[in-house]
Amino acid sequence: MTTRRDFIKKTTVGSAALTFGSMVFPYTGHGRILGANDQINCAVIGVRSRAKAHVKAINADSNAKILYNCDVDDNIIEEHNIWCKETIGYVPKVEKDFRKILEDKDVDAVFIATPEHWHAPMAIMAMQAGKHVYVEKPCSHNPHENELLVAAQKKYGKKVQMGNQQRSADTTILGINEIKEGIIGEVYKGEAYYTNNRSSIGVGNKVPVPKTLDWDLWQGPAPKEAYRDNVHPYNWHWFRAWGTGEIHNNGTHEIDICRWALGVDLPNSVTSFGGKYAYNDDWEFVDNQQVTFSYDNNTFITWTGHSRGMMKPDRPGRGITIYGSKGSIQLDRNFYKLYDLQGNPIKFEFEKASSATTNTRGEGILDVNHVANFFDAIRKDASLRSDIKDASISTMLCHLGNMAQDAGETLKIDKVTGKVLNNEKAMKSWKREYANGWEPKI
Repeated sequence: MTTRRDFIKKTTVGSAALTFGSMVFPYTGHGRILGANDQINCAVIGVRSRAKAHVKAINADSNAKILYNCDVDDNIIEEHNIWCKETIGYVPKVEKDFRKILEDKDVDAVFIATPEHWHAPMAIMAMQAGKHVYVEKPCSHNPHENELLVAAQKKYGKKVQMGNQQRSADTTILGINEIKEGIIGEVYKGEAYYTNNRSSIGVGNKVPVPKTLDWDLWQGPAPKEAYRDNVHPYNWHWFRAWGTGEIHNNGTHEIDICRWALGVDLPNSVTSFGGKYAYNDDWEFVDNQQVTFSYDNNTFITWTGHSRGMMKPDRPGRGITIYGSKGSIQLDRNFYKLYDLQGNPIKFEFEKASSATTNTRGEGILDVNHVANFFDAIRKDASLRSDIKDASISTMLCHLGNMAQDAGETLKIDKVTGKVLNNEKAMKSWKREYANGWEPKI
């Protein structure tokens, strides 16, 4: 007798070579043509944590419905189904293999909250299947995927929004508009920081794969490895095969707002200092880092990441300060604060409802606003607040921060392509190795 689990494992291995080509998902046009008042049918893929914010935001739209919950872990699905029943009043259909969801022509949009190595490949497949995409940050695992993702959106014409939800904060939008109007004069610096006190992830042991987990499908495009007991469901962030480190995991948000405030795109150069200081464990990235992105006219962005060991003196868990010739503006997910050159407070504005800042869900009103904007783009062709072409630039800055750290030297950047100039060592990180048959193509 063939069980559901056996079927998924067989199709994962046996059909992987066909997954990313036109043989499985030929471009199906623009899917259903949606009017301004039509219901948007959604699927949420990867439902452990961040997806809870997606579900609540989708449910806030009276004419949107979640058709599918998708995850490769039975325990996570079971918990999420209970949560859905309690939170939104119904339990969507369950599918473990997201490819089955992409075959359903009733699905209009997919929300991707999987581990990061799946973000771009899955988004590309969804567009090839005629779906609009809301993809969590970072939108790519490596710079090559950035290029593919932008090219895929251009080719298939679907709406693609990245989940850097502070782009939809009313107070941040106000602050950016006032910066552009000159409220703090000529802006010259964007300072972003993140602080947390993450514990050791230990040294993993190779153990049998839990019966509830489809480890082959979890790995997908990543080269296959034996299962270890300190990777799933969260610590994959700190392994290069699947994650991208703290600069992507959290720095993307604040670096993105700094770039928006300064009105800049790709930098002239990138320098990174840092190291792994706190624990002797399997964590593969730096756990404390300082990155500087330099631009024309002596403007620059800095990102300070303290993953393990709290920043002292005490500071909030994350934040942004934009400096200008006449004052400064502090931007948080929940407020905007304006100061003069002497540091005197001039104006404070707060969000109508608060959003979480350092927990793994990060949910709040900003998600509701960001998803509403995504739906408006689908229904009414409204402008996306974080369309993938622009969002990929902020993601690229984070990739360059990691590349500069690994290279151990300042990197000079081609401001058109983002590629590192005259540095073959750094450019070796431009593209990853893929599991046989899983390399994304458009």
